[in-house]
Amino acid sequence: MLRGFLMLAAFFGFTGVALGAFAAHGLKNRLSTEYLAIFHTGVTYQLVHTLALFGVALLAAHIPGRLVTWAGGAFTLGILLFSGSLYLLTLTGISKLGIITPFGGVAFLVGWFLLGLAAWRLQVAG
Repeated sequence: MLRGFLMLAAFFGFTGVALGAFAAHGLKNRLSTEYLAIFHTGVTYQLVHTLALFGVALLAAHIPGRLVTWAGGAFTLGILLFSGSLYLLTLTGISKLGIITPFGGVAFLVGWFLLGLAAWRLQVAG
C-alpha cells in the first residue's frame, strides 16, 4: 500500500497545485467570485487530504491491520467526490452536482475516524 498511496498523494498533489494555478490565472476572469471561492475550496480540501494520504502511506508501512488502508481509501474517495464535484459544478454550472459534495465530506470524516481508530488500537511499547 505504501507505493499506491504515495503515487496517489503525488498525483493529487500535482493536480491540486495545477488546478489552483489554473483557477488563479485562467479562471479569475471567467468565473464569478462565488464560483472561484467554491473552486478554491475544492483545491484546499484536495491538498489537505493529499497530505493525509501521504501520511497514510507512511503509516501503512508501520501499523498493521486494515484501518489505515481503509482511511486512505476514504480520503481518496473524499477527494474525488468532494473536490471533483466542486470543480465540475463551477466549470459546468450544473448546480445539481452539489448533491455529490456532502458524500465526499462524509468520506473525509470516515477517513479521519478510521485513522483515529487505528491510533487508538495501536499497541505502544512503554
